[in-house]
Amino acid sequence: MSTLRRPVEVGSKRRAVRVEPLASVPLFFSLEGKRVVLAGGTDAAAWKAELLAAAGAEVHVFAEQLEQTFERLLEAGSVKGGFVHHQTCWSMDSFEGASLAIADARSQGEAQAFFCAAKAAGVPVNVIDNPPFCQFQFGSIVNRSPVVIGVSTNGAAPILGQAIRRRIETLLPGSLRNWALLAQQIRGRVMKSLSAGAERRRFWERFVDLAFSSRSAPETTDLEEFDPLLDEASHAGQGRVTLVGAGPGDAEYLTLKAMRALQAADVILFDDLVDDAVLELARREAKRMLVGKRGGRESCRQEDINDLMVSLARQGKNVVRLKSGDPMIFGRAGEELQRLSDEGIPASVVPGITAASAMAAELGISLTHRDHAQSVRFVTGHARNGKLPETVDWKGLTDPATTTVFYMAGRMAGRITARMIAEGLSSRTPVRVMANVSRHNAASWSGYLANLAEGVESLQSSGPVLIAVGDVFAQTRIEQDTMPEQHGKALTATA
Repeated sequence: MSTLRRPVEVGSKRRAVRVEPLASVPLFFSLEGKRVVLAGGTDAAAWKAELLAAAGAEVHVFAEQLEQTFERLLEAGSVKGGFVHHQTCWSMDSFEGASLAIADARSQGEAQAFFCAAKAAGVPVNVIDNPPFCQFQFGSIVNRSPVVIGVSTNGAAPILGQAIRRRIETLLPGSLRNWALLAQQIRGRVMKSLSAGAERRRFWERFVDLAFSSRSAPETTDLEEFDPLLDEASHAGQGRVTLVGAGPGDAEYLTLKAMRALQAADVILFDDLVDDAVLELARREAKRMLVGKRGGRESCRQEDINDLMVSLARQGKNVVRLKSGDPMIFGRAGEELQRLSDEGIPASVVPGITAASAMAAELGISLTHRDHAQSVRFVTGHARNGKLPETVDWKGLTDPATTTVFYMAGRMAGRITARMIAEGLSSRTPVRVMANVSRHNAASWSGYLANLAEGVESLQSSGPVLIAVGDVFAQTRIEQDTMPEQHGKALTATA
C-alpha cells in the first residue's frame, strides 16, 4: 500500500548545475557606425565584409588586389553599413579607432603579425580559419532581425554549427521578424501601461503565443489594436493551469508546445518520473514542486494535487502540471480537468508522447501491422484495489489481430498471463517487455506469454514497466533480444 506525502518544493539537489562550463561567452556586439579593419581581398574576406556591413559597420578593406566576388560586393554596396577600399597592405596606423580587426592571412607568419599588431592596438582580432590567432569567433547565424541567433562550436566543427543553424531555421516561423519589429514599436507602451513583473510577463507571453502561431504580424502602426491584450494582462487576477505531457523520459521527446509552456510557467507541479533534463528546459524563475504518484511507494494524494492547482491558480499563477508520457493516457487528467472546470479555472492540455509509442520506436516494431494486427489497445495493469481491473474486456484482449500494451503492469505479470490464457490466448503468443522506456537505464526482454513473469523479474528494474502482447512481436527473433546496448542489457528469452 502506498504511503502518503505532501507536495514539496524541489531545490537544487535534484536538479543539475544550471550553467555548465562554457567554451566561450556568446555576446551580441553592436557595430552601428563602428570602424572595422579587414585585411585581405579573398572570397572568404568578402563574406565577412558583407556580414559586418550588414550590421552597420564601416568596413575598411586593406588589400592590393580583390577577387571578383569582392569587387562585385564593393560595386553593389551594403544594405546598411559601408565599405572603404584601401589599395594597400595594412599597417599599425590601420587599427586606430577600430572596434574589430579581421584578416584572411596567406601564411602563418602573416597571421601572427596581424594578430600581434591588433592585440597591441587593443582591438579584438580574428584571423579567418586560424583558431590560435582568434580572440573571438564568427558563429553560424539565423537572421530574423531584430531577432538574431548565433551558433558556435568554438571553431571545433563549423559544419556542425551550420547543421544546427539549419535545424533552427526550420523551427522559426518566417513571420518572426515582423513580430519582433512590432514588439519594438509597442515596448514603450507596455512599459508605461503595465507594472513590472507578472503583468508585463502575462502580456509578453500572450504576444509570444501569437508570434509562434500561424498568424502574420499585424501591418499597422495603430498601437490601440493591442489595448485588449494590455487590459487582459493588467486585470488577470486568476491564473491558469496547463497539463503538459513530458513524454516517457528522454527530453528530446518533448514537443515545442510543451517547451513553450514550461518557459511560461510560474509553478511546475511535476511527477516522480519526469526527467531532470526536462525540468532544465523550464523558465529559470519557475518554482518546482514534486507531487509524485508511484504505485506501492510514498505518494501525494490526488485530492492534495487538485487543491494545490486550484490554490495556485487563484493566486494568479501560471501553473504547469507536468506529467510523464501523455496526460490523457492513464495520467488522471480527467479528474484534474474536472476539478479545474468545477472551480472555473481556465485549463488546457499539451499532449506528450506516450510510453507505448516510444517503446515501438525504440524497438523498431510497429504496434499495428497489416499482416499481424489491425488495432492496438492500451490497458492499465491494475485497478484501485491493487488487483487486475475487472472492467476490462479480457476476452476481447485475446483477439489475435490486436496488440495489447499494459501500462504500470510490472507486478501484475503473473496474473496477466493467467487471465489471458484462461480467456483463450495461446501461451505461445509473443510478448515484449520494456522497463524505463527511452531512458539511459532502459532494458528489454522478449519471450512468450507463458514465461512473462520470469521475463519481467529478470529485468530487475524498479522503474515503470510496459508489457506488450501480440503477433507483431513475432517479427523479431524471440531467441535473441535486439535491444540497443545504450538502452540497457540485452536479454535472451527462455521460451
